[in-house]
Amino acid sequence: MKFRSLAALIFALLAFTPATAEPLVKAHPALWHVKGPLGEAYLLGSIHLLPKNIDWHTPAIKTAMAKANVFVFEVSTDEKAQDRIRELVAEMGMLPPGQSLRQMLPLAVREDFDAAIKSAGLPLEAVDHEKPWLVSLQLLVAEGTARHYSADAGVDHAVMLAAAKAHKPSRFFETIEQQLRLLAGSDDKLQIEEFAADLKNYRKDEDDLAPMIAAWSEGKADKLAALTNAELADQPDAKKALLTDRNQRWALQIETMLREKRVFFITVGAGHLAGPEGVPALLRAAGYKVEGP
Repeated sequence: MKFRSLAALIFALLAFTPATAEPLVKAHPALWHVKGPLGEAYLLGSIHLLPKNIDWHTPAIKTAMAKANVFVFEVSTDEKAQDRIRELVAEMGMLPPGQSLRQMLPLAVREDFDAAIKSAGLPLEAVDHEKPWLVSLQLLVAEGTARHYSADAGVDHAVMLAAAKAHKPSRFFETIEQQLRLLAGSDDKLQIEEFAADLKNYRKDEDDLAPMIAAWSEGKADKLAALTNAELADQPDAKKALLTDRNQRWALQIETMLREKRVFFITVGAGHLAGPEGVPALLRAAGYKVEGP
């Protein structure tokens, strides 16, 4: 999957993972604070899928959430958004009639395809008529479920619930259609290449998300940036579309917010906040005072 953070957020609209009884683990994710001409904003990086036993509500995060009067997220995940994503999946995720995904794959990849589909418990007759990006997403859902990651334990989901409970308004950087088109936008040849890589690595022993969760839990923004860059190292076009271009757009939107006399609490994928191309770094470069790593 070309960017697991975005795919995981789409996962949050499609999947549910039951709770597991495990000891509570305390996390201390990084929190940034930026002041503008009139307003101010707190920025928290989200891991969209987490084990249910991680508690990331540090005193600093609790204080910032209580202080905020507007919450900002990547995209809405309400019932209307869930209905819309189902419509878009039907529109953008299916192959033309008569085409077979398995037949589109190189012969050397078909064995990996068969093994992954069987391991995930997906019906071949259904996925064989889907585009590669959609099958990759379904494999991510199956892998996350097997590893006991939960969409409803994700940071943005919890912050959304807190904002709703406090009757505070929410804003969004993007629409669900924009996000889904980022995943589905590659041409067929590139989708096949990315899908082949996903199949080769599916359900291997190591957990790709675990190092990112560990870096985020420890507040190690530099390590998180390195992991994010490594994920997209061989895909410069994908990195531009999925990461750097979006960071630049969001930074400009935040600059507009900071001209309002409000306190914003902004929650986006953790990879968007870390490193020299992250949103906090872009705001610093634009002349804003940013506190944080």
